[in-house]
Amino acid sequence: MNKNSKSFLFRMEKNTLKPMDSEQLREYGHQMVDFIADYYKSIESFSVLSQVKPGYLRELLPDAAPKHPESLQDVLNDVQQKIIPGVTHWQSPDYFAYYPSNSSTAGFLGEMLSAGFNIVGFSWVTSPAATELEVIVLDWLAKILKLPNEFLSSGQGGGVIQGTASEAILVVLLAARDKVLRKIGRNSLEKLVVYASDQTHSALQKACQIAGIYPENFRVLKADSSTNYALIPYQLHEAIINDLSSGFIPFFLCATVGTTSSAAVDPLSDLGKIAKANDIWFHVDAAYAGSACICPEYRHHIDGIEEATSFGMNAHKWLLTNFDCSLLWVKDRSALIQSLSTNPEFLKNKASQENTVVDFKDWQIPLGRRFRSLKLWMVLRLYGVENLQSYIRNHIKLAEQFMQLITSDPRFEVVAPRTFSLVCFRLVPPEGDQDNGYKLNYNLLDAVNTSGKIFISHTVLSGKFILRFAVGAPLTEESHVKAAWKVLQDQATILLRE
Repeated sequence: MNKNSKSFLFRMEKNTLKPMDSEQLREYGHQMVDFIADYYKSIESFSVLSQVKPGYLRELLPDAAPKHPESLQDVLNDVQQKIIPGVTHWQSPDYFAYYPSNSSTAGFLGEMLSAGFNIVGFSWVTSPAATELEVIVLDWLAKILKLPNEFLSSGQGGGVIQGTASEAILVVLLAARDKVLRKIGRNSLEKLVVYASDQTHSALQKACQIAGIYPENFRVLKADSSTNYALIPYQLHEAIINDLSSGFIPFFLCATVGTTSSAAVDPLSDLGKIAKANDIWFHVDAAYAGSACICPEYRHHIDGIEEATSFGMNAHKWLLTNFDCSLLWVKDRSALIQSLSTNPEFLKNKASQENTVVDFKDWQIPLGRRFRSLKLWMVLRLYGVENLQSYIRNHIKLAEQFMQLITSDPRFEVVAPRTFSLVCFRLVPPEGDQDNGYKLNYNLLDAVNTSGKIFISHTVLSGKFILRFAVGAPLTEESHVKAAWKVLQDQATILLRE
């Protein structure tokens, strides 16, 4: 135990607890920043995917909290020895699973500042800067993405930061549900129908469950390789016609730019026109790929966004803003407010009652909310748009290089077009393989992940077990992509020999 830790313990034992002593914060803050910096410096030495067994931590930690204070150094030692082995290192340059969850120095500093202020910004009056900065920064990013003016705060719409894309989808689904029920009556809930492709994120299904949409009224339209797994407008049109003729009420459509399985892009313009013709709320989920659309050469993937009612993307996925920071824009903010607003006496205040401010509590599910816009503001200011564009382009270039490596080895095949920084591929099964390579590729996934050297994830497309290689970790470079390819080749050699 060092001298500073001893003196801190002495103060704690003799005096009343002072949990926010500024000098204490300075001392411990420096130690924590050093610890985190050292973690990033050595991150490549850790197994990317945690190799612990379920319940491992209960055997390592006491079964009761301490009665007396312990030193920060003792806590950090336990983090190093007991917590880190149970961490899957999402920021590792050898992390290629799911989609990225970006961290950065700017995002981290914004998170620190948010934690330091520790405001609970549900209404404008609770911290005006928190509300107003969020409005401004969401307008900034809307302009970078070249979203229609209707999504800007200067009109009837605007942007808001949610925790995740799942929350964003739930919020707009509730708004859409209530908007239509106000017209046709609350007793018509059983008639409401939701549309999406079978590639849409499962968050929509959960949102339907929460919103009370009847399970049988959730229309999942099949997408296949003929359209690169994009939703087919004709199928949507047919489904709507059938539902209308049966007395149902189509009210919500979710399209995706960058699906979870294969980064497929739904045809927004055609889908939007169908939605508009049938007075359907049209939500576009670009949780992953929305970040790429800050680059002019990828902006066309959201062409047709002018037809959308709402649009969402996760800055915490691929835009260097630490989790959580999910961005949602709507054309009509009153739809959110009418669905989600409450006005108890204890929350009433002059600014809100005069209707001169935004109260984001009425745009989301929970009441409380963090000062998340600080992170995004610092990312945009400390890096600038041009550097962020270069960052995205580099990951896409690395994904292209990985795809070229796959095509150079006849034992592997690419199974879906590479649009952004995700490559979908598989090990080609031997002729006559009973399950068309399902078990073979499952075993390859397990082998590379248990090696600890890299971490990838999988999906199933057209009945085939597919491996997903998503480039997007902040520290990933060409050398990591090549090393990952060697791990895959070596494990494939072993499996095919067996």
